[in-house]
Amino acid sequence: SQLVKKNIEKKFQNHKLPLVDKVIELHDRLVRLKKEGDDLRAQRNKLSQEINQRKKQSQDIKTFLEQAKDLPNKITQLEEETAKIEKEILLIQRQIPNIIHKSVPIGKDETKNKTTKKFGAPQKFNFKIKNHVELAEQMGIADFESSAKTSGKGFYYINGKLAELNQALLRFGVDFMIRKKYQLVEPPLMIRKRVIEGVLSFEEFENMVYKVEGEDLYLIGTSEHSLIGKFIDQTIPEKQLPIKLVSVTSCFRKEIGSHGINEKGLWRTHQFNKVEQIILCKPKDSEKYYKEILNNSIEIYKKLKIPIRQLEICSGDLGDLKSKQEDIEAYRPTTKNYEEVGSCSNLTDAQARRLNIKSVTEKGDKYHVHTLNNTAIATSRAMVAILENYQQKDGSIKVPAVLQKYTGFKKIGK
Repeated sequence: SQLVKKNIEKKFQNHKLPLVDKVIELHDRLVRLKKEGDDLRAQRNKLSQEINQRKKQSQDIKTFLEQAKDLPNKITQLEEETAKIEKEILLIQRQIPNIIHKSVPIGKDETKNKTTKKFGAPQKFNFKIKNHVELAEQMGIADFESSAKTSGKGFYYINGKLAELNQALLRFGVDFMIRKKYQLVEPPLMIRKRVIEGVLSFEEFENMVYKVEGEDLYLIGTSEHSLIGKFIDQTIPEKQLPIKLVSVTSCFRKEIGSHGINEKGLWRTHQFNKVEQIILCKPKDSEKYYKEILNNSIEIYKKLKIPIRQLEICSGDLGDLKSKQEDIEAYRPTTKNYEEVGSCSNLTDAQARRLNIKSVTEKGDKYHVHTLNNTAIATSRAMVAILENYQQKDGSIKVPAVLQKYTGFKKIGK
């Protein structure tokens, strides 16, 4: 309990400290109730055997029937109370954060995140640059007015060569990951509550997820949700690990509690497309694979020749299910700042415990697997980075060389 409390303090969530004592108290009550239940069931079985024995011998059973009469009700009451406490424990446990990795910098909020590396130098423009909204609207390759009418803020229509660029980015990302030996999966875009609660922290669930009215279904915020959920209640033979998957899907997010949908354009939206990578592995290998999926994303942006930086997320800014996280941020010349285009996370066994995902050794020993995820490429933000970094003086946009075999054109002109 002291380890858990110290971890909560490192995350600057002292208001959650009483939850640890509450769980211990409830657990002790649960143990006592289960023992009472076991004792009553044993008593019931003993009386049942005694009654059957006496019946065979034509002996009086009235006293034993009297003793057994109230046992079923008592057992039912104990089972109901036990189930209630188990549910309460589960709800509290979901609010207690995962143990952070020893390398995570300690800090209260995002101002304490640390830039660890930069790749590529921002270019200098000798003309007045425009943001991606101005560029796209002037070329007629995006329509934010119509999407505001049909769907509201946080949606978009893209068309013509920008829509082709989007498809090129998706195909480029998938091909890159397949070459890295990740298996392509097309997952469901809607999943049940048990799965969504298993892959998301309490806060993320409240702030991100759209519910389908009248059904036990929720729209995925990222395909990690359904890719990890695929293995719910499974015991995976250890020889099958690691499992490396890639998917390309639409993603849906309410974006409550973030910076909000307050800017017209492609940067922060309720719906977007993303190529996602996930790994399920043995606990001893998760640090190794964390570096692998992080480097995959870095390599993608290097190939696109977009300036990026690697940002290590501090304890106070780290999601509750995450043990460690680093973001990849692309440089935007219009804001003169690096902004997030992907997020790499090691969740250790937090998701696996919630979803009951285990592995088994050849000797029969079972353990919870570790799960990791990272954005390979979120195309809406990648398009923003391309439009703004590759803009030319005449208002046209160069297409990154690595995408030209997919687009069939080298430039998006007026």
